[in-house]
Amino acid sequence: MAVTGADDLAGLPGDPPTAACPAPSRKEIQLVISASSLGTVFEWYDFFIYGTLAASGIIGRTFFPGGSELLQTLFAWAGFAVGFGFRPLGAVLFGFLGDRWGRKYTFLVTITLMGIATAGMGLVPSAASIGVAAPLILILLRILQGLALGGEYGGAAIYVAEHSPPGRSGYFTSFIQASVVGGFILSLVVVLSTKAVLPTDIWDDWGWRLPFLFSLLLLAVSLYMRLKLSESPVFKSMKEAGETARNPFTESFTYPGNLKRLFVALFGIAAGLTVIWYTAMFTVLSFLQTTMRVEETAAQLIVGVGAASGLFWFVFFGRLSDRIGRKKPIVVGYAATLLLLFPVFWVMGSAANPGLSAAARRAPVIVSGPSCAYDPFAAQQVDQCGKLLDYFSKKGVEYTKEHTPATVVRIGGEGVADMTPAGLDKALVAAGYNLDKVVPPAGNIVVILFSILVLGALSGVTYGPVAALLAEMFPPRIRYSSMSIPYHIGTGYFGGFLPFISQYIVARSGDPYAGLWYTWCVVAMALVVTVIGLQEPKHVPPAAA
Repeated sequence: MAVTGADDLAGLPGDPPTAACPAPSRKEIQLVISASSLGTVFEWYDFFIYGTLAASGIIGRTFFPGGSELLQTLFAWAGFAVGFGFRPLGAVLFGFLGDRWGRKYTFLVTITLMGIATAGMGLVPSAASIGVAAPLILILLRILQGLALGGEYGGAAIYVAEHSPPGRSGYFTSFIQASVVGGFILSLVVVLSTKAVLPTDIWDDWGWRLPFLFSLLLLAVSLYMRLKLSESPVFKSMKEAGETARNPFTESFTYPGNLKRLFVALFGIAAGLTVIWYTAMFTVLSFLQTTMRVEETAAQLIVGVGAASGLFWFVFFGRLSDRIGRKKPIVVGYAATLLLLFPVFWVMGSAANPGLSAAARRAPVIVSGPSCAYDPFAAQQVDQCGKLLDYFSKKGVEYTKEHTPATVVRIGGEGVADMTPAGLDKALVAAGYNLDKVVPPAGNIVVILFSILVLGALSGVTYGPVAALLAEMFPPRIRYSSMSIPYHIGTGYFGGFLPFISQYIVARSGDPYAGLWYTWCVVAMALVVTVIGLQEPKHVPPAAA
């Protein structure tokens, strides 16, 4: 087996012998990969369907009604972040169970919990019907989803890694990595398909609930396939030898050298790869639909096709890491992200809505006043300047702030006398701003797809090798806990709060690209930690092999 104590950590105490783990047959490997990957697709579908609908505004309107559309969006993304915030607790709980009970039964529990919580979201009445209870119930279900996901990813990745023959772990586990993207794509496919067969009024009223209820069917398929699996051979070997950990959570922090590995896994691996991935998926979707004012269905189709076209990157770089090592692709991916992140989004923005981009260059908007205090969380801004900033933020119009004794709006150097919403609309249109939703021309869609493909490559090169890497970094007796805890803290907090933080930065600055600085800074930190702290797993053959 590729993932054993002797291979991973040069014979640290408590590792089971390699000889105790017979190599699985080709048929067994195919079942392991297909069942684990399909279950991962379904589990992430359940988790991402909320984000897909939050990006379209439905979640905010239904469960977080308020005086400001921007405030609804921020609260909806805050609800999205809550699920991520509880992933580390799920990692602790199910990591403990996975190292004590086994890999198979633990991720059977997690996928059942996820499916029930997701279906429950489709049954929660709106805030208009039951008031504040609606968002509270929704948040509770998001918490259950976060707990479930905290145990799912580690279980599936380790299960496949511990079945992999020598030198193939990166390739086989890359299908788990690609399955995460598959869950996002499936959420888009189900949403678009449901919208296509339902009248618009029905979709807006209750039809959007059907994708949540669809998870019950996915749960049934997942359970059917995963019940056919046997326990991981590495775990069976440990159990037979009496080598399982008594308290995996405690041992994760006391095992020799594990604190350093946990630190690198959290700040060097999980934090960096997750902000790239969520930027490539959810930030792009929100950027096109809101900032660039691309028609909702068109934006979802473009992102779905782009994400599907980039799936091969995860398998390609996972397989490549079996030959050249895990560290090199990740370091190169981080460095390339720092260089390409802003240019790729600039190109995408120009192609998505050329008229809006050209108008912003030709007739920049400047808002000035004595304070220009703007609070994105406020239902009503306290002064005239703040109300103007709120107006332009909701319109997706880029603006610059200046300090003047009186509140003034200038568009293309011309002052605007009527600063009511109707007057501002008229002034923007006169300056060449198109405030309608647009569908980009075919040639521009190709440019957007290419941009998404580049972002997919940056995500694939950093994310593809990671399941194998994290499994190899930790000893088998505490692998489920030690892998899951830093991974889900990193993805839960650095990645889960990304849409919310990015939207907040954009709202405060008026720059539609300013939110990307959050991704850039986290990746810069991850690059430094990875270069200095990550040691290549010893069993991975060198490039010359």
